Amino acid sequence: MDEQMQLQSVRSRLLREMKEGAYRYSGKLPPEGVLAERLNISRTQLRDSLAQLEREGFISRHQGVGTVINRHVLAVKVRMDMEIEFMEMIKESGHEASLLYATHETIPATETVAAHLAINAGEFVLRVVRLIGADKKPAIYCEDYIPTALIKKKGYSEADLQKPIFSFLKQFCGLEAHMDLTEVSPAVADAALAKLFCVPEGTPLLYLDELDYDKEGMPMLYSPQYYVGGVIRHTLLRMKF
Repeated sequence: MDEQMQLQSVRSRLLREMKEGAYRYSGKLPPEGVLAERLNISRTQLRDSLAQLEREGFISRHQGVGTVINRHVLAVKVRMDMEIEFMEMIKESGHEASLLYATHETIPATETVAAHLAINAGEFVLRVVRLIGADKKPAIYCEDYIPTALIKKKGYSEADLQKPIFSFLKQFCGLEAHMDLTEVSPAVADAALAKLFCVPEGTPLLYLDELDYDKEGMPMLYSPQYYVGGVIRHTLLRMKF
């Protein structure tokens, strides 16, 4: 297991312990030495994981006070400032998640798509469309655009494209998203979206215009998304320094 995977494994374990494990009723985590011994990890691994959890707002560390568990943050189901897959997002919101349909095609990039991905209009992109359901009703509509020049491994199947798009990027492009910039704005259902979501035209929707970058700052995935109201309660955490 590489260093990043170890970090995520320890982080996930600590989150479980705080939410439903040994520290579910605690206001603070034990001292680092005690915690590292209990988890059977080094203090360095523990400190790296605690630093990540603090950046994410789940804990606060203060000299002379200790490591405080921020239960008001742990209680939040869906955070817009953290990456979470659509299916998990719906499950965390208390609904049964399902993939209602997924399609894909290779098409020339429109000017809008090309501008986001820093390619020329007309260059080919893989377009993946998904409609995600909550309790079998349409809840999220997403279009993913990936430049075909980034796809290094051929022979992907329909099943590969039904998985989360980040799995496809890692397996077939050898890429992992380092960050995304997402513009959030209100929208209303036009005729096409109204038909997709089974709602009247003019129904309010939430629109997310997401662009993902790799570690070198290269745009690798453009993902416009529409959310129907009443399913997911989106929360944004902003740390004050």
